[in-house]
Amino acid sequence: MKALYFEEHGELDVIQYGDVPEAETGPGQIKVQVRATALNYLDIWVRRGWPGLKLEMPHWCGADVAGEIVELGEGVSGWQVGQRVVADPGVNLFEDKYTGRGEDSVSPGYHVLGEHQRGGAAEYIVRPAGGLAVMPDDVDFPEAAAPLLVTLTAWRMLIHRAALRSGESVLVVGAGGGVNSMAIQIAKLAGAFVYAVASNEKKAQLAKDLGADVVLDRSQVDWGREIDKLTDKQGVDVIVDNVGKATLMASIQALARGGRIIIVGNTSGPQTEIDIRYIFGKQISLIGSTMGSHQDFRDVIAMLWAGKLKPVVDRVMPLSEGRQAYEIMQKGEQLGKIVLTP
Repeated sequence: MKALYFEEHGELDVIQYGDVPEAETGPGQIKVQVRATALNYLDIWVRRGWPGLKLEMPHWCGADVAGEIVELGEGVSGWQVGQRVVADPGVNLFEDKYTGRGEDSVSPGYHVLGEHQRGGAAEYIVRPAGGLAVMPDDVDFPEAAAPLLVTLTAWRMLIHRAALRSGESVLVVGAGGGVNSMAIQIAKLAGAFVYAVASNEKKAQLAKDLGADVVLDRSQVDWGREIDKLTDKQGVDVIVDNVGKATLMASIQALARGGRIIIVGNTSGPQTEIDIRYIFGKQISLIGSTMGSHQDFRDVIAMLWAGKLKPVVDRVMPLSEGRQAYEIMQKGEQLGKIVLTP
């Protein structure tokens, strides 16, 4: 089968498109013909690699998968060939105390599809029957694949980790990416007043269209100073900062006393310096979050299928043009998700 893969860690030049072995369908498993898979920043980090990451090569990413069932493994019931499905991007290798209390993504056995195991950037993927969910007939494949990982991530970080309450204020730093575009919508759905920081006019308009109450274009204003003015120097209750090195200190300064910063990524780099005095002086919390539980996945797709949350698709490209798609994402030129179709 065809796949978008790499055989060694590195930059864009290691990405290849070509033939790879097709996985066999084992007992309790289902083979899905991939109709759409979305790009995530996670893919870039996996491709570049990090100490301790050991992958079976060739490896291909793709946490977000929408497609059609083409084969049922032995013992599988309740499914039919031809059904349209999406895949849960979270995978638990074993059960432990964390999975027992519904904290699946906290478990050390929690993997993300396309990270430690091969994902959906290929013509076919084999998944356990329990890792799939039916998608509606009136939703197209790119629209179904685009929001899966990012909505799951945004839902957990705001609703479970930050314990966002109606009437609170939220600042989303960076409005063009997948997680943040869903964070704006989820915060509004939860009854929050939402500020968003965008890097240009187009991304600012996207944030407005998604429901942000106040949008600051950082190419025109100092967003930290503006938040200070707009909140009468009180700051905001919750800040979503997935940029990291370039913005974390400004986010800490913009946070209200007793506020929370939620971190699920670090697109500008993982290493930074912070003034610890702000943490105890303002009694703020820095909260990490990763993905979500399998119940969270079921909850978010129910909201997506009901139209309560809107997928944000920037463009759809052939899988064969995947290297170009990743280049676009690394430059930050997209508004929302880039989706690849095998």
